[in-house]
Amino acid sequence: MPIPGPGYSIIVRVEAPPSAGAAGDLTSAIGRVGGVITAFDVVESHADRLVVDISCDALSEDHSSSVTDALGTLPGVRVRKVSDRTFLVHLGGKLEVTSKVALRNRDDLSRAYTPGVARVCQAIAANPDDARRLTIKRNTVAVVTDGSAVLGLGNLGPAAALPVMEGKAALFKKFAGVDAWPVCLDTQDSEEIVRAVQLIAPVYGSINLEDIAAPRCFEIEARLRSLLDIPVFHDDQHGTAVVVLAALRNALRVVGKRLADCRVVVCGVGAAGSATIRLLLPLAPAHLTAVDVDGVVHAERPGLDPSLEWIAAGTNAAGLTGGLRDAVRGADVFIGVSAPNLLDVADVASMAPDPIVFALANPDPEIDPLAAQQHAAVVATGRSDYPNQINNVLAFPGVFRGLLDAGAHKITDGMLVAASTAIADVVPAENLNASFIVPSVFDAHVAPAVADAVRRAAEQHLTPAAATEV
Repeated sequence: MPIPGPGYSIIVRVEAPPSAGAAGDLTSAIGRVGGVITAFDVVESHADRLVVDISCDALSEDHSSSVTDALGTLPGVRVRKVSDRTFLVHLGGKLEVTSKVALRNRDDLSRAYTPGVARVCQAIAANPDDARRLTIKRNTVAVVTDGSAVLGLGNLGPAAALPVMEGKAALFKKFAGVDAWPVCLDTQDSEEIVRAVQLIAPVYGSINLEDIAAPRCFEIEARLRSLLDIPVFHDDQHGTAVVVLAALRNALRVVGKRLADCRVVVCGVGAAGSATIRLLLPLAPAHLTAVDVDGVVHAERPGLDPSLEWIAAGTNAAGLTGGLRDAVRGADVFIGVSAPNLLDVADVASMAPDPIVFALANPDPEIDPLAAQQHAAVVATGRSDYPNQINNVLAFPGVFRGLLDAGAHKITDGMLVAASTAIADVVPAENLNASFIVPSVFDAHVAPAVADAVRRAAEQHLTPAAATEV
Protein backbone atom coordinates (compact mmCIF):
# COMPACT_ATOMS: atom_id res chain seq x y z
CA MET A 1 0.00 0.00 0.00
CA PRO A 2 1.55 3.37 -0.97
CA ILE A 3 2.44 5.66 1.91
CA PRO A 4 1.99 9.45 1.81
CA GLY A 5 5.34 11.15 1.34
CA PRO A 6 7.05 14.54 1.10
CA GLY A 7 6.78 14.63 -2.70
CA TYR A 8 3.12 15.63 -2.24
CA SER A 9 3.42 17.74 0.88
CA ILE A 10 1.08 20.68 1.42
CA ILE A 11 0.61 23.44 3.96
CA VAL A 12 -3.04 24.27 4.59
CA ARG A 13 -3.83 27.52 6.36
CA VAL A 14 -7.24 27.32 8.02
CA GLU A 15 -9.40 29.41 10.30
CA ALA A 16 -11.04 27.36 13.05
CA PRO A 17 -13.17 28.01 16.14
CA PRO A 18 -11.09 28.62 19.30
CA SER A 19 -12.62 25.61 21.05
CA ALA A 20 -10.70 23.03 23.09
CA GLY A 21 -11.49 20.34 20.53
CA ALA A 22 -10.57 22.31 17.39
CA ALA A 23 -7.12 20.79 16.99
CA GLY A 24 -8.48 17.28 17.43
CA ASP A 25 -11.22 17.88 14.87
CA LEU A 26 -8.70 19.13 12.30
CA THR A 27 -6.24 16.27 12.77
CA SER A 28 -9.00 13.66 12.80
CA ALA A 29 -10.42 14.97 9.52
CA ILE A 30 -7.02 14.62 7.84
CA GLY A 31 -6.50 11.17 9.31
CA ARG A 32 -9.85 9.92 8.02
CA VAL A 33 -8.83 10.62 4.41
CA GLY A 34 -5.35 9.11 4.84
CA GLY A 35 -3.20 12.24 5.15
CA VAL A 36 -0.13 12.27 7.42
CA ILE A 37 0.35 15.42 9.50
CA THR A 38 3.99 16.51 9.86
CA ALA A 39 3.48 19.87 11.60
CA PHE A 40 0.69 21.83 13.32
CA ASP A 41 1.41 25.51 13.96
CA VAL A 42 -0.86 28.19 15.41
CA VAL A 43 0.00 31.38 13.52
CA GLU A 44 -2.75 33.65 14.92
CA SER A 45 -4.96 33.48 17.99
CA HIS A 46 -8.04 35.66 18.50
CA ALA A 47 -11.02 35.60 20.81
CA ASP A 48 -13.28 34.31 18.02
CA ARG A 49 -10.90 32.19 15.90
CA LEU A 50 -7.58 30.41 15.52
CA VAL A 51 -5.48 30.54 12.37
CA VAL A 52 -3.49 27.33 11.94
CA ASP A 53 -0.93 26.09 9.42
CA ILE A 54 -1.13 22.32 9.00
CA SER A 55 1.67 20.59 7.11
CA CYS A 56 0.56 17.28 5.65
CA ASP A 57 1.97 14.56 3.39
CA ALA A 58 -0.32 13.09 0.73
CA LEU A 59 -0.21 10.43 -1.99
CA SER A 60 -0.99 12.57 -5.04
CA GLU A 61 -2.44 15.89 -6.14
CA ASP A 62 -5.93 14.39 -6.00
CA HIS A 63 -5.26 13.13 -2.48
CA SER A 64 -4.08 16.62 -1.48
CA SER A 65 -7.41 17.98 -2.70
CA SER A 66 -9.21 15.35 -0.61
CA VAL A 67 -7.36 16.51 2.48
CA THR A 68 -8.30 20.13 1.80
CA ASP A 69 -11.93 19.21 1.13
CA ALA A 70 -12.12 17.24 4.38
CA LEU A 71 -10.98 20.26 6.36
CA GLY A 72 -13.39 22.58 4.56
CA THR A 73 -16.41 20.48 5.53
CA LEU A 74 -15.81 20.89 9.28
CA PRO A 75 -18.25 23.26 11.04
CA GLY A 76 -16.79 26.76 11.46
CA VAL A 77 -13.60 25.92 9.54
CA ARG A 78 -12.51 27.97 6.52
CA VAL A 79 -9.57 27.02 4.33
CA ARG A 80 -7.69 30.23 3.56
CA LYS A 81 -4.85 28.97 1.40
CA VAL A 82 -3.15 25.77 0.28
CA SER A 83 0.57 25.81 -0.54
CA ASP A 84 2.30 22.93 -2.31
CA ARG A 85 5.65 22.60 -0.54
CA THR A 86 7.33 21.08 -3.60
CA PHE A 87 6.39 24.11 -5.71
CA LEU A 88 7.56 26.43 -2.91
CA VAL A 89 11.01 24.83 -3.07
CA HIS A 90 11.17 25.65 -6.79
CA LEU A 91 10.12 29.31 -6.61
CA GLY A 92 12.79 31.31 -8.44
CA GLY A 93 14.77 28.15 -9.21
CA LYS A 94 17.12 26.12 -7.03
CA LEU A 95 20.49 27.52 -8.13
CA GLU A 96 22.51 30.72 -7.86
CA VAL A 97 25.99 31.87 -8.83
CA THR A 98 28.32 33.21 -6.17
CA SER A 99 31.86 34.53 -6.51
CA LYS A 100 34.76 32.64 -4.93
CA VAL A 101 36.85 35.82 -4.71
CA ALA A 102 36.20 39.00 -2.77
CA LEU A 103 35.68 42.22 -4.71
CA ARG A 104 36.19 44.75 -1.94
CA ASN A 105 38.24 47.46 -3.61
CA ARG A 106 40.00 48.59 -6.81
CA ASP A 107 42.95 46.26 -6.23
CA ASP A 108 40.66 43.21 -6.05
CA LEU A 109 38.87 44.34 -9.20
CA SER A 110 42.15 44.85 -11.04
CA ARG A 111 43.23 41.27 -10.32
CA ALA A 112 39.88 39.52 -10.85
CA TYR A 113 38.94 41.55 -13.90
CA THR A 114 40.66 44.15 -16.03
CA PRO A 115 43.55 44.81 -16.42
CA GLY A 116 45.00 41.82 -14.54
CA VAL A 117 42.76 39.19 -16.13
CA ALA A 118 44.34 39.89 -19.53
CA ARG A 119 47.55 38.19 -18.41
CA VAL A 120 45.63 35.04 -17.51
CA CYS A 121 43.86 35.08 -20.89
CA GLN A 122 47.24 35.29 -22.65
CA ALA A 123 48.61 32.42 -20.57
CA ILE A 124 45.67 30.17 -21.60
CA ALA A 125 45.99 31.21 -25.24
CA ALA A 126 49.64 30.15 -25.11
CA ASN A 127 48.86 26.89 -23.27
CA PRO A 128 45.17 25.82 -23.56
CA ASP A 129 45.61 23.10 -20.93
CA ASP A 130 45.97 25.89 -18.38
CA ALA A 131 42.20 26.43 -18.65
CA ARG A 132 41.77 23.42 -16.34
CA ARG A 133 44.01 25.11 -13.78
CA LEU A 134 42.99 28.76 -14.07
CA THR A 135 39.23 28.70 -14.82
CA ILE A 136 36.00 27.08 -13.69
CA LYS A 137 36.69 24.29 -16.19
CA ARG A 138 38.59 22.58 -13.36
CA ASN A 139 35.39 21.92 -11.42
CA THR A 140 32.44 22.41 -13.77
CA VAL A 141 30.02 19.99 -15.43
CA ALA A 142 27.36 20.76 -18.02
CA VAL A 143 24.11 18.90 -17.39
CA VAL A 144 22.77 18.65 -20.94
CA THR A 145 19.26 17.64 -22.02
CA ASP A 146 16.80 18.09 -24.84
CA GLY A 147 13.84 17.23 -22.59
CA SER A 148 12.85 14.23 -24.70
CA ALA A 149 12.73 11.68 -21.85
CA VAL A 150 12.15 13.57 -18.59
CA LEU A 151 12.04 11.18 -15.64
CA GLY A 152 9.27 8.72 -16.48
CA LEU A 153 7.08 11.51 -17.85
CA GLY A 154 8.16 11.45 -21.49
CA ASN A 155 8.89 14.18 -24.01
CA LEU A 156 8.20 17.39 -22.07
CA GLY A 157 10.71 19.63 -23.81
CA PRO A 158 13.63 21.70 -22.48
CA ALA A 159 11.78 24.21 -20.30
CA ALA A 160 9.88 21.50 -18.42
CA ALA A 161 13.13 19.55 -18.02
CA LEU A 162 14.87 22.47 -16.30
CA PRO A 163 13.66 21.71 -12.73
CA VAL A 164 15.20 18.23 -13.01
CA MET A 165 18.50 19.61 -14.30
CA GLU A 166 18.57 22.22 -11.53
CA GLY A 167 18.03 19.46 -8.99
CA LYS A 168 20.83 17.43 -10.54
CA ALA A 169 23.17 20.42 -10.29
CA ALA A 170 22.22 20.89 -6.63
CA LEU A 171 23.07 17.23 -5.93
CA PHE A 172 26.45 17.61 -7.64
CA LYS A 173 27.30 20.47 -5.29
CA LYS A 174 25.86 18.89 -2.16
CA PHE A 175 27.55 15.50 -2.45
CA ALA A 176 30.79 16.21 -4.32
CA GLY A 177 31.45 19.95 -4.37
CA VAL A 178 31.11 19.96 -8.18
CA ASP A 179 29.78 23.10 -9.86
CA ALA A 180 27.22 21.93 -12.42
CA TRP A 181 24.92 23.99 -14.64
CA PRO A 182 21.78 23.07 -16.60
CA VAL A 183 22.04 23.27 -20.38
CA CYS A 184 18.55 22.66 -21.78
CA LEU A 185 18.65 22.70 -25.56
CA ASP A 186 15.63 23.72 -27.60
CA THR A 187 16.13 21.05 -30.23
CA GLN A 188 15.72 17.30 -30.55
CA ASP A 189 17.82 17.08 -33.67
CA SER A 190 20.86 14.92 -32.88
CA GLU A 191 23.11 16.93 -35.21
CA GLU A 192 22.19 20.19 -33.50
CA ILE A 193 22.65 18.72 -30.02
CA VAL A 194 26.10 17.37 -30.86
CA ARG A 195 27.14 20.67 -32.39
CA ALA A 196 25.74 22.74 -29.49
CA VAL A 197 27.61 20.69 -26.89
CA GLN A 198 30.77 20.81 -28.96
CA LEU A 199 30.54 24.61 -29.06
CA ILE A 200 30.10 25.07 -25.29
CA ALA A 201 32.59 22.35 -24.25
CA PRO A 202 35.57 24.72 -23.63
CA VAL A 203 33.88 25.94 -20.43
CA TYR A 204 33.42 22.50 -18.87
CA GLY A 205 35.57 19.73 -17.45
CA SER A 206 32.96 17.05 -18.19
CA ILE A 207 29.58 16.60 -19.85
CA ASN A 208 26.61 14.88 -18.17
CA LEU A 209 23.93 13.93 -20.69
CA GLU A 210 20.52 13.59 -19.07
CA ASP A 211 16.96 12.66 -20.05
CA ILE A 212 17.65 12.23 -23.78
CA ALA A 213 15.46 9.53 -25.31
CA ALA A 214 16.84 6.24 -26.62
CA PRO A 215 18.08 5.36 -29.14
CA ARG A 216 19.23 8.91 -30.02
CA CYS A 217 21.08 9.13 -26.70
CA PHE A 218 23.46 6.36 -27.79
CA GLU A 219 24.44 8.12 -31.01
CA ILE A 220 24.79 11.52 -29.33
CA GLU A 221 26.99 10.13 -26.58
CA ALA A 222 29.19 8.17 -28.99
CA ARG A 223 29.71 11.14 -31.29
CA LEU A 224 30.49 13.56 -28.47
CA ARG A 225 33.01 11.15 -27.02
CA SER A 226 34.79 11.03 -30.37
CA LEU A 227 34.76 14.83 -30.75
CA LEU A 228 35.60 16.11 -27.25
CA ASP A 229 38.70 15.90 -25.09
CA ILE A 230 36.63 15.76 -21.87
CA PRO A 231 34.61 12.85 -20.42
CA VAL A 232 31.02 12.44 -21.63
CA PHE A 233 28.75 10.48 -19.28
CA HIS A 234 25.10 9.66 -19.91
CA ASP A 235 23.75 9.24 -16.38
CA ASP A 236 20.52 7.53 -17.42
CA GLN A 237 22.73 4.80 -18.87
CA HIS A 238 25.89 4.56 -16.87
CA GLY A 239 24.83 6.02 -13.52
CA THR A 240 22.03 3.49 -13.27
CA ALA A 241 24.29 0.65 -14.41
CA VAL A 242 26.95 1.50 -11.81
CA VAL A 243 24.48 1.47 -8.91
CA VAL A 244 22.70 -1.66 -10.17
CA LEU A 245 26.02 -3.48 -10.37
CA ALA A 246 26.96 -2.33 -6.86
CA ALA A 247 23.61 -3.49 -5.47
CA LEU A 248 23.84 -6.80 -7.31
CA ARG A 249 27.31 -7.51 -5.88
CA ASN A 250 25.97 -7.14 -2.36
CA ALA A 251 22.66 -8.90 -3.02
CA LEU A 252 24.57 -11.94 -4.27
CA ARG A 253 26.61 -11.90 -1.08
CA VAL A 254 23.40 -11.91 0.95
CA VAL A 255 22.00 -14.98 -0.86
CA GLY A 256 25.37 -16.73 -1.13
CA LYS A 257 25.47 -16.98 -4.92
CA ARG A 258 28.15 -16.21 -7.50
CA LEU A 259 27.31 -14.23 -10.62
CA ALA A 260 29.09 -16.88 -12.66
CA ASP A 261 26.40 -19.36 -11.54
CA CYS A 262 23.40 -17.08 -12.03
CA ARG A 263 20.79 -16.65 -14.72
CA VAL A 264 20.09 -12.92 -15.05
CA VAL A 265 17.15 -11.28 -16.81
CA VAL A 266 17.28 -7.58 -17.72
CA CYS A 267 13.84 -6.21 -18.58
CA GLY A 268 14.07 -3.00 -20.60
CA VAL A 269 16.77 -2.32 -23.16
CA GLY A 270 16.66 1.45 -23.35
CA ALA A 271 19.41 3.64 -21.95
CA ALA A 272 19.64 2.07 -18.48
CA GLY A 273 19.08 -1.52 -19.55
CA SER A 274 21.63 -1.40 -22.36
CA ALA A 275 24.31 0.07 -20.12
CA THR A 276 23.58 -2.45 -17.37
CA ILE A 277 23.96 -5.29 -19.85
CA ARG A 278 27.20 -3.78 -21.11
CA LEU A 279 28.71 -3.69 -17.61
CA LEU A 280 27.42 -7.16 -16.73
CA LEU A 281 28.67 -9.01 -19.81
CA PRO A 282 32.41 -8.82 -18.97
CA LEU A 283 31.60 -10.24 -15.50
CA ALA A 284 30.33 -13.43 -17.21
CA PRO A 285 27.02 -14.38 -15.61
CA ALA A 286 26.02 -17.97 -16.38
CA HIS A 287 23.27 -16.71 -18.67
CA LEU A 288 22.03 -13.22 -19.46
CA THR A 289 18.69 -12.57 -21.16
CA ALA A 290 17.37 -9.21 -22.33
CA VAL A 291 13.64 -8.58 -22.70
CA ASP A 292 11.84 -5.61 -24.19
CA VAL A 293 8.27 -4.75 -25.11
CA ASP A 294 8.44 -7.26 -27.98
CA GLY A 295 9.71 -10.12 -25.82
CA VAL A 296 13.05 -11.86 -25.44
CA VAL A 297 15.82 -10.32 -27.54
CA HIS A 298 17.45 -12.96 -29.72
CA ALA A 299 19.45 -12.95 -32.93
CA GLU A 300 16.66 -14.44 -35.05
CA ARG A 301 14.06 -11.89 -34.01
CA PRO A 302 13.07 -9.82 -37.06
CA GLY A 303 13.36 -6.03 -37.15
CA LEU A 304 16.14 -5.54 -34.62
CA ASP A 305 17.49 -1.99 -34.73
CA PRO A 306 21.25 -1.37 -34.36
CA SER A 307 20.94 -0.65 -30.61
CA LEU A 308 19.56 -4.19 -30.14
CA GLU A 309 21.79 -6.08 -32.55
CA TRP A 310 24.81 -6.07 -30.22
CA ILE A 311 22.58 -7.14 -27.32
CA ALA A 312 21.21 -10.03 -29.36
CA ALA A 313 24.74 -11.04 -30.33
CA GLY A 314 26.12 -10.91 -26.78
CA THR A 315 23.27 -12.33 -24.70
CA ASN A 316 20.82 -15.24 -24.62
CA ALA A 317 23.32 -17.97 -25.39
CA ALA A 318 20.58 -20.56 -24.78
CA GLY A 319 18.46 -19.09 -27.58
CA LEU A 320 15.37 -18.42 -25.46
CA THR A 321 12.28 -17.01 -27.14
CA GLY A 322 8.92 -15.88 -25.85
CA GLY A 323 8.06 -13.17 -23.36
CA LEU A 324 9.12 -11.95 -19.93
CA ARG A 325 7.31 -14.75 -18.12
CA ASP A 326 9.30 -17.32 -20.09
CA ALA A 327 12.56 -15.51 -19.40
CA VAL A 328 12.17 -15.22 -15.62
CA ARG A 329 11.22 -18.87 -15.08
CA GLY A 330 14.20 -20.38 -13.26
CA ALA A 331 16.18 -17.13 -13.23
CA ASP A 332 18.23 -16.08 -10.21
CA VAL A 333 18.12 -12.32 -10.84
CA PHE A 334 15.52 -9.99 -12.33
CA ILE A 335 16.61 -6.43 -13.14
CA GLY A 336 13.72 -4.26 -14.32
CA VAL A 337 14.31 -0.85 -15.87
CA SER A 338 11.17 -0.80 -17.91
CA ALA A 339 7.50 -0.18 -17.02
CA PRO A 340 5.00 -0.76 -14.19
CA ASN A 341 3.25 -3.99 -13.31
CA LEU A 342 4.94 -6.42 -15.68
CA LEU A 343 5.51 -9.17 -13.09
CA ASP A 344 3.19 -10.87 -10.66
CA VAL A 345 3.72 -13.02 -7.59
CA ALA A 346 3.53 -16.23 -9.63
CA ASP A 347 6.38 -15.02 -11.85
CA VAL A 348 8.64 -14.46 -8.85
CA ALA A 349 7.61 -17.84 -7.44
CA SER A 350 8.75 -19.43 -10.71
CA MET A 351 12.29 -18.09 -10.33
CA ALA A 352 15.21 -20.05 -8.84
CA PRO A 353 15.45 -20.44 -5.05
CA ASP A 354 16.31 -17.20 -3.19
CA PRO A 355 15.76 -14.96 -6.19
CA ILE A 356 16.86 -11.33 -6.39
CA VAL A 357 14.31 -8.84 -7.77
CA PHE A 358 15.31 -5.30 -8.74
CA ALA A 359 12.05 -3.61 -9.80
CA LEU A 360 13.38 -0.18 -10.70
CA ALA A 361 10.69 1.42 -12.88
CA ASN A 362 9.76 4.75 -11.30
CA PRO A 363 7.50 5.79 -9.71
CA ASP A 364 5.59 2.51 -10.16
CA PRO A 365 7.80 -0.60 -10.26
CA GLU A 366 7.48 -3.74 -12.38
CA ILE A 367 5.97 -5.50 -9.37
CA ASP A 368 4.74 -4.24 -6.02
CA PRO A 369 7.74 -4.67 -3.67
CA LEU A 370 5.62 -6.16 -0.90
CA ALA A 371 4.25 -8.73 -3.32
CA ALA A 372 7.74 -9.56 -4.59
CA GLN A 373 8.93 -10.12 -1.03
CA GLN A 374 6.60 -13.11 -0.69
CA HIS A 375 9.10 -15.16 -2.71
CA ALA A 376 12.21 -13.00 -3.35
CA ALA A 377 15.15 -13.12 -0.96
CA VAL A 378 16.22 -9.55 -1.85
CA VAL A 379 14.07 -6.80 -3.36
CA ALA A 380 15.25 -3.37 -4.51
CA THR A 381 13.35 -0.48 -6.11
CA GLY A 382 14.02 3.03 -7.37
CA ARG A 383 11.78 4.47 -4.66
CA SER A 384 12.79 6.16 -1.41
CA ASP A 385 9.88 4.69 0.59
CA TYR A 386 11.14 1.08 0.41
CA PRO A 387 14.47 -0.47 1.46
CA ASN A 388 17.33 -0.79 -1.04
CA GLN A 389 16.75 2.29 -3.17
CA ILE A 390 18.80 2.11 -6.38
CA ASN A 391 19.49 5.81 -6.80
CA ASN A 392 21.95 7.33 -9.29
CA VAL A 393 22.99 9.92 -6.72
CA LEU A 394 25.12 7.16 -5.20
CA ALA A 395 27.21 7.23 -8.39
CA PHE A 396 27.32 10.41 -10.44
CA PRO A 397 28.66 12.96 -7.89
CA GLY A 398 31.64 10.78 -6.99
CA VAL A 399 32.21 9.68 -10.58
CA PHE A 400 32.49 13.25 -11.80
CA ARG A 401 34.52 14.30 -8.76
CA GLY A 402 37.04 11.60 -9.62
CA LEU A 403 37.10 12.48 -13.33
CA LEU A 404 37.68 16.16 -12.58
CA ASP A 405 40.35 15.47 -9.96
CA ALA A 406 42.20 13.24 -12.41
CA GLY A 407 41.90 15.76 -15.25
CA ALA A 408 40.51 12.86 -17.29
CA HIS A 409 39.83 13.17 -21.01
CA LYS A 410 37.80 9.95 -21.36
CA ILE A 411 35.64 7.64 -19.27
CA THR A 412 36.10 3.88 -19.47
CA ASP A 413 34.23 0.84 -18.25
CA GLY A 414 37.14 0.19 -15.90
CA MET A 415 36.32 3.46 -14.14
CA LEU A 416 32.64 2.57 -13.92
CA VAL A 417 33.31 -0.88 -12.51
CA ALA A 418 35.67 0.73 -9.98
CA ALA A 419 32.86 3.10 -8.99
CA SER A 420 30.38 0.24 -8.51
CA THR A 421 32.86 -1.69 -6.36
CA ALA A 422 33.46 1.38 -4.21
CA ILE A 423 29.72 1.85 -3.63
CA ALA A 424 29.26 -1.81 -2.70
CA ASP A 425 32.22 -1.75 -0.32
CA VAL A 426 30.84 1.22 1.64
CA VAL A 427 28.40 -1.26 3.23
CA PRO A 428 30.42 -3.16 5.87
CA ALA A 429 30.09 -6.94 5.70
CA GLU A 430 28.65 -7.05 9.22
CA ASN A 431 25.84 -4.64 8.22
CA LEU A 432 24.90 -6.38 4.98
CA ASN A 433 21.43 -7.95 4.91
CA ALA A 434 18.42 -8.35 2.63
CA SER A 435 17.14 -4.87 3.47
CA PHE A 436 20.49 -3.09 3.29
CA ILE A 437 22.50 -3.83 0.15
CA VAL A 438 23.44 -0.26 -0.80
CA PRO A 439 24.42 2.67 1.41
CA SER A 440 22.13 5.61 2.09
CA VAL A 441 22.31 8.44 -0.42
CA PHE A 442 23.21 10.64 2.55
CA ASP A 443 26.13 8.46 3.64
CA ALA A 444 29.05 10.89 3.61
CA HIS A 445 31.51 8.09 2.79
CA VAL A 446 30.02 7.29 -0.63
CA ALA A 447 31.06 10.18 -2.87
CA PRO A 448 34.67 10.34 -1.58
CA ALA A 449 35.06 6.57 -1.95
CA VAL A 450 33.69 6.64 -5.50
CA ALA A 451 35.77 9.68 -6.41
CA ASP A 452 38.96 8.05 -5.14
CA ALA A 453 38.25 4.81 -7.01
CA VAL A 454 37.46 6.63 -10.27
CA ARG A 455 40.49 8.92 -9.94
CA ARG A 456 42.80 5.95 -9.46
CA ALA A 457 41.21 4.09 -12.36
CA ALA A 458 41.45 7.20 -14.55
CA GLU A 459 45.13 7.57 -13.79
CA GLN A 460 45.67 3.97 -14.90
CA HIS A 461 43.10 3.84 -17.71
CA LEU A 462 45.63 2.88 -20.36
CA THR A 463 46.28 -0.49 -18.74
CA PRO A 464 44.89 -3.42 -20.77
CA ALA A 465 42.36 -4.48 -18.14
CA ALA A 466 40.54 -1.17 -18.16
CA ALA A 467 41.22 0.42 -21.52
CA THR A 468 37.87 -0.33 -23.19
CA GLU A 469 35.94 2.86 -23.57
CA VAL A 470 32.25 2.54 -22.72
